[in-house]
Amino acid sequence: MSGRFDINIDARGVARLTVAHDAKLNTLNPALLDEAIAALRELAQRPGLRAAVLTGEGERAFIGGADIGAMAALETPAEAEAFIRRVHGICAAIRDLPVPVIARINGWCLGAGLEVAAACDMRIAVRDAKFGMPEVRVGIPSVVEAALLPGLIGWGRTRRLLLLAETISAADALAWGLLEEVAHRERIDARIEAWIGNLLAAGPEALRAQKALIRQWEDRPISEAIAAGITAFAASWKTDEPKRMMRAFLEEQKARKKKR
Repeated sequence: MSGRFDINIDARGVARLTVAHDAKLNTLNPALLDEAIAALRELAQRPGLRAAVLTGEGERAFIGGADIGAMAALETPAEAEAFIRRVHGICAAIRDLPVPVIARINGWCLGAGLEVAAACDMRIAVRDAKFGMPEVRVGIPSVVEAALLPGLIGWGRTRRLLLLAETISAADALAWGLLEEVAHRERIDARIEAWIGNLLAAGPEALRAQKALIRQWEDRPISEAIAAGITAFAASWKTDEPKRMMRAFLEEQKARKKKR
């Protein structure tokens, strides 16, 4: 079996995304990648979507990397390019989701799995999760969304991770800036739910605009990033969301003052 990519959406508009291939540590093969890319692109068009949480099936791995058996069977540079474009495709589809995506890292997070995690907006891991980019040990460089790592952990630590192919702990990943939080396994879902609560308290359009703006900041010089922010701020007034939410905030503030 090549595994599957599951999507479940609750009444709040929160999508739970699962790479379901536990028998192979949720490794990514071409069929699974194609399924995930198509599903994520469809999800991006869904009205009412507010947030997404991505995880791996079971308790052993988030994503254990790209399927080495599938890569070993590649015969030509063209076949290799087609494969790695699929890996980029799942990362790009995650980054293109218009709502925040939380990586729920429940175990091993290696190679392409770490690239997928880097493509998410925020990352939380169980305490015994392990992280690594071991590609050079099987004769290939780390590529595609590994390019996001310097922005998360700096150039020195990126070189250490990619060139030495070390495996690091969740505690180290947190200290390096790769993770936003580490939690006990029995507490990780509660912590994610707290994050989701914060996301759902925000204006839906404002949150989508903020994610899109952050993406632009990653790609643009500072002066262009600031200009893009001005445009995004002004565009917020195309709906009633700012006025409505600001009025509610002021009314709440007024009510608190009366109680003092």
